[in-house]
Amino acid sequence: MSLQSSAIEAGREPLPSARAGLWWGLLGVAAFSFTVPFTRVAVGGLSPLFIGSGRAVVAALLAAAALAAARDHLPTARQWARLSVVAGGIVVGFPLLTSYALTASPASHGAVVIALLPAATATVAAVRGRERHPLSFWVTAAAGAIAAVAFASLQSGAVRLHWSDVLLFGAVVAAAFGYAEGGLLSRELGSWQTVSWALVLAAPLMIALTAVSVLRSPPAAVPVEWAAFGYLAAVSMFLGFFAWYRGLAIGPIAQVSQVQLVQPVMTIGWAALLLGEELTWPTALGGVAVVLCAGGAVRIRLGSGAARRKPTRRKGPRVHRT
Repeated sequence: MSLQSSAIEAGREPLPSARAGLWWGLLGVAAFSFTVPFTRVAVGGLSPLFIGSGRAVVAALLAAAALAAARDHLPTARQWARLSVVAGGIVVGFPLLTSYALTASPASHGAVVIALLPAATATVAAVRGRERHPLSFWVTAAAGAIAAVAFASLQSGAVRLHWSDVLLFGAVVAAAFGYAEGGLLSRELGSWQTVSWALVLAAPLMIALTAVSVLRSPPAAVPVEWAAFGYLAAVSMFLGFFAWYRGLAIGPIAQVSQVQLVQPVMTIGWAALLLGEELTWPTALGGVAVVLCAGGAVRIRLGSGAARRKPTRRKGPRVHRT
């Protein structure tokens, strides 16, 4: 059985180096910020089912190769059960739901998904990981979620719910559980191992769905659409999680998740640059407000965490991953 990473010790508050978790999280967010625009590009020539399942199949092949090269130990039965939650959230739920939603919604409107994810992930992490946070953290996190939704709505012009919004909200819930459980499990298996095993676990289902999608609607994409699909498979579905789960593992998960508030800002920026979607001054000002809320939530949690930590370290050997 794999043990915890040396960056985390069981039953301890995050070490002073927990700020590193924010940087790892920000790196993951930067990788994920291209997901919605590139999904919007890919659906121009590929079916939503093929995009949502096919990218997981490609990522699973990369994951299997990495696990074989590292000769990593198999997870325990309990860890496999927890990996099913991760797989259901980030391998199956989020990719498929967003792929179908973005056939009817612009990329900027899809940023609403990212706008709600930090608050949803923080809530799941607080319940599942028993993380305690001061009231000021929750107030700031809620303000960030509201500001992010308003920001994304300003850009997309959303004034009422559409069927695609139901899919987007479902994607939020799926990803929140996948992120929170994956962050906790990364403390035992390692960050890249967690996403790799989740991809391998979901591979049979995703291969079957990919085969169905090919039979129903054979891919007929142009090179730029295949390139977008390649990014979704290699980065959004695989490499981006190396950094993201590493950041969540260092944690606390609720704190690091707030870094994702800047993702709608990045996503809408890329949508304007790559897809030519309109970017207005009110949207830009809303983006600044979102970033300030994210920074406020992180600073509150860092300050409260530092106040609770004792200056002395727990005695005993630190457990290292082999």
